[in-house]
Amino acid sequence: MSSHPKCSILCECMRKMCIMNVGLLIGIGIFCPLSFGQTTPPAWQEEIRRSVEKQDWDAAMRIADEQVALSPEDMDVRSWRARVLTWSGKLDQAEHEYLQIIAVVPNDPDDWMGLAAVYSRENRTQDALQALDRAVQLDSKRADLHLARGRALRAVNERAQAKAEFEEALVLDPRDQEARSGIASLRSESRHQLLLETNTDLFSFAGANQEQGATLISRWTNYWETVFGGSFYRWAGVDAQKLNASVTGKLPRWGSLTLGGAVAHDSGVIPENEAFFGYDHGWRFGHAGIWRGLEANYEQHWYWYSTARILTLNQTVIAYFPRDWTWSLRVTGARSQFPGTGAEWRPAGLSKIGFPIKRFETRQLSGNIFFATGTENYSQVDQIGRFSSHTYGGGMRFQLAAAQDVNGFAGYQQRNDGRSEMSFGFAYGIRF
Repeated sequence: MSSHPKCSILCECMRKMCIMNVGLLIGIGIFCPLSFGQTTPPAWQEEIRRSVEKQDWDAAMRIADEQVALSPEDMDVRSWRARVLTWSGKLDQAEHEYLQIIAVVPNDPDDWMGLAAVYSRENRTQDALQALDRAVQLDSKRADLHLARGRALRAVNERAQAKAEFEEALVLDPRDQEARSGIASLRSESRHQLLLETNTDLFSFAGANQEQGATLISRWTNYWETVFGGSFYRWAGVDAQKLNASVTGKLPRWGSLTLGGAVAHDSGVIPENEAFFGYDHGWRFGHAGIWRGLEANYEQHWYWYSTARILTLNQTVIAYFPRDWTWSLRVTGARSQFPGTGAEWRPAGLSKIGFPIKRFETRQLSGNIFFATGTENYSQVDQIGRFSSHTYGGGMRFQLAAAQDVNGFAGYQQRNDGRSEMSFGFAYGIRF
């Protein structure tokens, strides 16, 4: 039975209208997510970004705090506050903020990566790796998460795993230059460091004293390190030279032991021979509290001059605090013996505070101040015998690049009998 022509025409029109309506709905479904994805960030986020670019941390924190006060339950807002705390170096507060966020929203990989960044800044590499493991588990298709994990693995010298992470990031994003650079950096690890230094001493009672030296530090494995160096002295118009060498064995749980010595063409102003050994061990504490770590070093050093014998016992303790602050204390007992006289012990001490000054993307400027009392330097003949002194000084270190840095220091020493000494020096280091 055939249908009526008018009915056929009506059915065809209705069919076309349905197709158009379905297409319109599909178009709306596709367009809406794109539209939402292209919305501009809120104004307060842009204000934070501008403040961060200027390193105006107070302004950035004020904006973040205002938004948290308006929406205390919004974890995205809290995440921005945690980022600002991290960027401004307030790592304790940043860690606390991230842990509170993760307790509420445990499945956001960005928060875990942010927490890992805090741990990395605190040199808590294992904690950073655990946080990144969780982030990768939550979203294994993000190249930036694999990159971050590759950097953390490279920091603990897990080269094979780090390479695998960089390669995975490159698979996910073939245009990622950082992933390529990460793979290239693992092909040739810097195992050697060359230090070039020069020091000058100006005396109120004698001519200037100058020293130049070069030192090669080689880390052959994670367990063995050697040091070879040479120094050239000119003291009161007299020239002298010295060669020194040492070897260090390291075990992660037991610390490191160093054995070394030196020989010299002394010209009567520096030791003819030297021998020393030292033991160093460090402890890392939990992230809570002001103490982050402690390092202790003991060194016993013999100096054989043409006219004197010196033995020094040196004990150094270094305390590590948040935000790269350090405090070190060194106590020295020196036993001096001259021909025809008995042995005599004399004490000396030095205290030094290290602190950060400014951090850049790949560079860092840090400084230190120190105070010393007693005879502190037994490598030159003018620093032994019967005199007392107080020394005040400071220094700065600028990291030019990942493999280069420059150090400088200056000090003023006030001795008894109205004598004084001013010292300054520079050192350049490069790793290859």
